Amino acid sequence: MQPLAVDIDGTLTDDDRALDPRVVEPLREWPAPVVVATGKALPYPVGLCEFLGIPIRVIAENGGAVYLADDDELEFHGDREAAQAVVERYEAAGHELGWGGVDFVNRWRETEVAVNVDQPLQPLRDIATSEGMHVFDTGYAYHVTAPDVDKSRGLRSVARRLGYDPADFAAVGDSENDAGMFELAGTSYAVANADEAARAAADGVTDGAFADGFLEAIDRIRGEW
Repeated sequence: MQPLAVDIDGTLTDDDRALDPRVVEPLREWPAPVVVATGKALPYPVGLCEFLGIPIRVIAENGGAVYLADDDELEFHGDREAAQAVVERYEAAGHELGWGGVDFVNRWRETEVAVNVDQPLQPLRDIATSEGMHVFDTGYAYHVTAPDVDKSRGLRSVARRLGYDPADFAAVGDSENDAGMFELAGTSYAVANADEAARAAADGVTDGAFADGFLEAIDRIRGEW
């Protein structure tokens, strides 16, 4: 069976971002390594792996942070200071990050900064471009990150450290931040709620949305193996 790289929000969740309990057993029983690949800060996928009862193998912050329990090494890519400079200019222009007084979204981020999607995107993109940075719109947040960092970079690292080729992996996700990973993986599925960038990069699009789509995708992956 192929090792699996899977997104969280919009892929393992319902449309309210609650984890769908039906994904727990398939992830626990997957007979090859499972890697949780997300735009969230590192503690979130680590916690998810612990609660699922699977080995901690994570790509966090859109490829900016990679941890594998297999070798107990934590790897960082990106430029947190440059991302902070972008959002400081954004705030100076009269905008906000949009997370309230206690910002748990960014509190533990080490390689990027995330802005709430209820804030204006174009000024953020303009500032990021002028600073040589990139913005991912995941549908859940705008992520200001280094242009050479995405989930494909994380997948390359994970594959090398686990002794696989990236093309050995199957990947499931829903957003433009999954597109690079989709292009690198040997098999990729976008769930039905995915954005256009993810759909275009994926090998297939499921009929089901959110966790329904994930469950459909892994059934297809099993059938292809």
